[in-house]
Amino acid sequence: MLKFLKPYRTIERQILLVILAEFFIQLVNATFMNMLPLYLHSLHYSKQDIAGFISFRFLGVFLLALPLGILLKGKKMKPFFYTSCIGVPFFALCILYFIDQRNEPLIYISQLLWGASFTFIQIPILPFILRYSSEKHQTASIALSYSTWSFAGIVSGILIAIVDYINPALFNERMVLLIFSVLGFAGIIMLLLANIKEDDFINDTGKPSYNLAQYDWVIIFKALIPTLIIAVGAGLTIPFISLFFEEVHGMHKGHFSIVSAVAALLVAWGALLVPDIKRNIGYKIAVPTTQSLAIVSLVALATTQFYNQMSIAVVIAIIFYLLRQPLMNMAGPMTTEIVMNYVGEKNREIVSALTSAIWSGSWFISGLLVQLLFVQGFAFVNIFLLTALLYTVGVVWYMILIKDYERRKKANLIK
Repeated sequence: MLKFLKPYRTIERQILLVILAEFFIQLVNATFMNMLPLYLHSLHYSKQDIAGFISFRFLGVFLLALPLGILLKGKKMKPFFYTSCIGVPFFALCILYFIDQRNEPLIYISQLLWGASFTFIQIPILPFILRYSSEKHQTASIALSYSTWSFAGIVSGILIAIVDYINPALFNERMVLLIFSVLGFAGIIMLLLANIKEDDFINDTGKPSYNLAQYDWVIIFKALIPTLIIAVGAGLTIPFISLFFEEVHGMHKGHFSIVSAVAALLVAWGALLVPDIKRNIGYKIAVPTTQSLAIVSLVALATTQFYNQMSIAVVIAIIFYLLRQPLMNMAGPMTTEIVMNYVGEKNREIVSALTSAIWSGSWFISGLLVQLLFVQGFAFVNIFLLTALLYTVGVVWYMILIKDYERRKKANLIK
């Protein structure tokens, strides 16, 4: 029954411990994603202020992603990991402190630095795994690293639900955020236990190349356009899901944490099914089918606002939220593989950095757009339906990209 866990049992110790360090950083990330909007809402910050604060977290990642992607080539990764494991929980605590002080400029700055700190583990960990993991363990190591977000969501959701049941007044949103911020420092312990050995690493790749003319930009842009479209759509919705459930359906943090944990569990389970799905039905059917079903689920979730006075509305919203999460996320590994194969080997490092920049930059822009839409009186349902429209365009583009990939592959144009 648990045969799928076998490849993970033999992952190299230092790789496993670095991934555990990433997990503790993701634990802070997952908790802040769900609880920070609720905490700010409890302090009577407006929806547009909340959107503005959250958007600056993604600006920090956006500003660093591409320079860091270029800088990493030929560099030791350990200093970057320590920077992230110290910076993320530290600036999380700063965010809480400055919220207490109602110091809005420093809230924005702390969010910016929080996002920048997160980048120092988000981008280097994949090159680190590829550099130091044996070939037979690489797939399992990469899969485990990608799953840290889901596992962090599961643990965060369960723990929040438990403490909320024990004493909801004591373990309010602020206390929950404070506890998980401190837990984030456990990542430092994991790195110390890992005792990362890079002394034998020789920088034989030369200095980072800043010659951007060496890349196939037409191919890169064609490959990344659907990522950009879907990232903008996701940024309009994902950071505000907890606020949607609270404001539209009156769901408090304890109940939403349970729903969030179940959703994260389904995402992790869906990710495990991806190899079988790809093998049995292929990209052409798997990508548009899973993403189309996710779009239908999002529309059904959003439109519950039209009849939220009915008790059945929240049940329907939960069901379609739980369907949407794994369906949209299980397409991610497949579309990533398509893009990486499509651009060819020489473009992959720059595409990896650009992908991180696109997701974070898009979420920053989306956060500002949501802020503007809230000011103009747009309801959640309208914003979520705009996301569904963008997703639809992105799915159509992926279908075009898959056909072009197969054409280029058959013509031996991919190098």
